[in-house]
Amino acid sequence: MWGLFESSSDSQSVTKIIKTFFTKQENASQWREYALCSQTNPIAFFPDKGGSTRDAKSVCTSCVVRDECLEYALTNDIRYGIWGGKSERERRQLKKDNDLAIELVS
Repeated sequence: MWGLFESSSDSQSVTKIIKTFFTKQENASQWREYALCSQTNPIAFFPDKGGSTRDAKSVCTSCVVRDECLEYALTNDIRYGIWGGKSERERRQLKKDNDLAIELVS
């Protein structure tokens, strides 16, 4: 299914349609069906400590549900693996930055 688009504008149109689809609550968990990682080796997304995250992140770069994946990991406090193109450490930093921003606004 992936890589079958004639141009990047075709890919962008599909991305827009999928993102619109996921705005409905009943479809919120269906993003996984469109995840590119489901078509690749899952071991790449759970590297050993100190192992490379490059392969997993390169898959995430072109995934149309990257944002939904990252949101899922942050919302559910998932601590292991690459989710939404972010490592465990990067997600912790995002959460810390977000918590700090909320404190500053309050």
